[in-house]
Amino acid sequence: MRQQNGFTLIELIVVIVILGILAATALPRFSNLTNDARKGSVQGMLGGVRSAAALAKASWLVGGSSGTSVTMDGVTVTVDGTTGYPANSAAGITAAMQSVDGFTANYAATPVTFTPTGYTPTGVGCRVEYNLGAASAITGGC
Repeated sequence: MRQQNGFTLIELIVVIVILGILAATALPRFSNLTNDARKGSVQGMLGGVRSAAALAKASWLVGGSSGTSVTMDGVTVTVDGTTGYPANSAAGITAAMQSVDGFTANYAATPVTFTPTGYTPTGVGCRVEYNLGAASAITGGC
């Protein structure tokens, strides 16, 4: 009987086919990571905007519910004089957030929108919307 060294051509082809099938089933799972990451970052930004608005209002209430600005961690935040929520501006909600890294803010329209930098939405798209007012006026998603 002859001693076999190595693999036969059939065995190699079977292994390549099996690897191809595994790659074909795994690839779609990993290709959707960009959308999942974008959704996660938008949800994180949504939580940050809600927290910043609530903290600004709380600072305004503690300060006697008067005035059009509060100081949060050494940063002056412009607030609405009647509700205490941050204004729809860079001096308002963005100052309360202190950082909007990775997002582009649009103050030109109401509500203020925060869109992931480099992302061009189609329709509503992935973004966070802040409209001066209660936490229900803060929405976001993809």
